[in-house]
Amino acid sequence: MNDETQALHTDHLNEMIKTFEDLDVWKRACQLAVDIYKVFQNSKDYSLKDQIQRASVSISSNIAEGAERDSTPDYIKFLRYSKGSCAELRTQLYIHQRIHSSTDLSHLIKETKDISAMLQALINSLQRKLAK
Repeated sequence: MNDETQALHTDHLNEMIKTFEDLDVWKRACQLAVDIYKVFQNSKDYSLKDQIQRASVSISSNIAEGAERDSTPDYIKFLRYSKGSCAELRTQLYIHQRIHSSTDLSHLIKETKDISAMLQALINSLQRKLAK
């Protein structure tokens, strides 16, 4: 995609995205948190379970909070917080998997990687918007 096509594509997406609820990354982050709660609902590892659940909720929450800020730099800052929470969650999933070797969390780990990449793409897009 050349720069002009990318700009038109971005403008079209900006017209379609009016609220954070329209963002696919926010939708996937919310679903990830729901999936995390379901997977860990019967876990007796209360401390790690609590950390995992908190990090999972933090991802979509920071996307929403940043989107509601009045400035693009603030939005980018909160997207970075969200990306950090995504990495924190992925780390906790790896730790849980090592402790409880019978648990396969690879589908959740993959989703954190996908969401992180989506967040980075959104950050990049907003940074290009600021540079104009």
